[in-house]
Amino acid sequence: MEIEILEEDENPMLHRTDLRVEIQHEDATPERLSVRDSVAAMLNKDADEVVVRKLNTQFGMRKTVGEIRVYEDQKYAQEIEQTHMLERNKIGQEEEA
Repeated sequence: MEIEILEEDENPMLHRTDLRVEIQHEDATPERLSVRDSVAAMLNKDADEVVVRKLNTQFGMRKTVGEIRVYEDQKYAQEIEQTHMLERNKIGQEEEA
């Protein structure tokens, strides 16, 4: 899986960077958590600071376009993101368990 950043917009009011990425993959659409971990490693961030909002693959293509938000700190992600997005990205669930 290869990830290329297409657009990068700073959003200082919300303490985050909004990314639009293109993912080249061999098999099926990559899982949300594997994309999150790969982007976090690529940007030297903690995985709990990265939220994958959307992954869109056209039928039959080996290319996925995704919308990702990278926060300065996990607490900003928990304050700003909707509950279902936090659950999908498994942010803050280790503390509750």
